[in-house]
Amino acid sequence: MKRILLSATIILSSIITNAQSDTIITGNKTDTVKVGNFLIIRNGKEKNTFNDSIPPRRENYTIINIHGKKYYDDRRSMRTNLSTNFLVFDLGFANYNDKTDYSLPSVSSFVHDGLQKDDLKLKVGKSSNVNLWLFMQRLNIASHVINLKYGLGLEMYNFRYKNDISFNSKNAAYIFQDTINFSKNKLFVSYATIPVMLNINTAPHRPNGFNISAGISAGYRIGAHTKQVSDERGKVKDHDDFDLASWKIAYIAELGFGPVRIYGSYSIKSMFGNDVKQNPYAIGLRFSNW
Repeated sequence: MKRILLSATIILSSIITNAQSDTIITGNKTDTVKVGNFLIIRNGKEKNTFNDSIPPRRENYTIINIHGKKYYDDRRSMRTNLSTNFLVFDLGFANYNDKTDYSLPSVSSFVHDGLQKDDLKLKVGKSSNVNLWLFMQRLNIASHVINLKYGLGLEMYNFRYKNDISFNSKNAAYIFQDTINFSKNKLFVSYATIPVMLNINTAPHRPNGFNISAGISAGYRIGAHTKQVSDERGKVKDHDDFDLASWKIAYIAELGFGPVRIYGSYSIKSMFGNDVKQNPYAIGLRFSNW
């Protein structure tokens, strides 16, 4: 039945394309059919492995024109030069590298009560970085091995402090030692961010190969607040800029092997707009299709 249907298709296609002649070459492994300006090749199966009661499937054939251009082969021919991944999600740990010189008068005017580096340390296991990328795109540069990756999204940092410090937001901003014992004490900062990376995919023909990306990101601060929880005051949120820098510029990287992806970022600039030099960094898992 399949041979009858295939023969009828060949005859009809030959009439439409005004082909002069059709030839069928049959071997042990493939059937080759010439239809007008096209060759239809059955791929690598014995004839008796096809069920004549089932119509032929497209992936069992390769279509080539006379000039040698392949119209259909396998999944590699279906890769596009530009692919888009929506709603990429990151979940990781956050901290910062404190390079502040606390002896400077300009630092003392912002960090009160003689607070030093150890007083501003974070609870590392509870300080987090959560990112939501609205989209990421991958643009082929060279044979799908070298690609450009870029996107747009929201970066969110939760800095959980070990000690009972507070941010003053009335008039000039500053940090001081509070008298309250907080069960939760954090600074939240969010950025609208554009990442740009050069991606190297070592196995572009396989979905689960090893790939690496590295580049830079630029983020604009769109929100900041502190959140403190205590028995004396309850839950208190304070929204302010706290003398934070407006822009965040960071080195970024990503490692992927199969479905597992690890990301990292390190801010080139301090997160504050003064002489307090605290450069945030993060590392975690990225949930993405590629």
